[in-house]
Amino acid sequence: MQLAPPVRRTAARVRDRVEAVQAWFEGTFLGRIWQRLLEDEFLDRSVALAAKAFVSAFPAIIVVASFMPTSVRDSITSTLVHRMGVAGAGQRTIRDSLTTSDDVRRTTGVLGLIFTFYYVNSFVTALQRVYERAWKRPPPGAVTRYATGAAWLAALVAYFALLGGARAFIGGASIELFAPLALVLTVGVWTVSPWLMLRRHIRLRVLVPTGVLTGVAMAVYGASASLWMPRTISENQRQFGFFGVALALVTWLTGAATIILVSAHSGAVLAQEEGLAGRVIRGPDDTVLSARAPDRGSDSAVQVQPEA
Repeated sequence: MQLAPPVRRTAARVRDRVEAVQAWFEGTFLGRIWQRLLEDEFLDRSVALAAKAFVSAFPAIIVVASFMPTSVRDSITSTLVHRMGVAGAGQRTIRDSLTTSDDVRRTTGVLGLIFTFYYVNSFVTALQRVYERAWKRPPPGAVTRYATGAAWLAALVAYFALLGGARAFIGGASIELFAPLALVLTVGVWTVSPWLMLRRHIRLRVLVPTGVLTGVAMAVYGASASLWMPRTISENQRQFGFFGVALALVTWLTGAATIILVSAHSGAVLAQEEGLAGRVIRGPDDTVLSARAPDRGSDSAVQVQPEA
């Protein structure tokens, strides 16, 4: 059945309006970010990154922490518990995992510690691909990937230890002092992380927006977790038992992974903007690639080499 001419004209006008709005949105900053996220299938990648964090990065932190002094191990535990906002069964699970250091050291050994760096490479590779896709950079070789994984894991453990130590030293006395320090440390970690993952091919200055976006979002997310994580863990444990605690931790990690992925693409789009914001981020050099990048000569302020 054919539509009447007035109905067809109305449908055509609506379609034109929708297409005009869509074209306008795609040209905006948010539209460009959204397009990048859709191209990267960010929901699937966030879940995959969270799963790898749970099965490789989290156990690696437990193993490495078991070889640390008790005070450092307690600082790492404190950071994990507060960042995830866990309480009750979840808090006991994390604390028990990190306090049974003698058992972990006995069953792990030096060879097991070496293999820990091998297994954490699974998560590091997934995280590295997030930044490579955001900046459209080619993947590194296997040797570079393992070296990056070891360096990143060491930096992450140091970050947890410093944050936990700072909380114990000044957190109880003055949250006004601890909160800015924690934010600065978090922003620093998420600025240096993509710098390492991208093999220092992207200038550190250009990655500051990524670090700020990730650090601030993580801080807010960690603060909000104390409101909903205890209830989530309690309900999951009542329904699924011990598996429910693990499921709640994966839920938190999925949210954190989504923040990392969205911030990575947002920071890349912002740094490549043609406007004032992009020029300020890039600075006088007006380029995103560093002198180490093999294709720096073909770089421009708003165009990065495509992924190989």
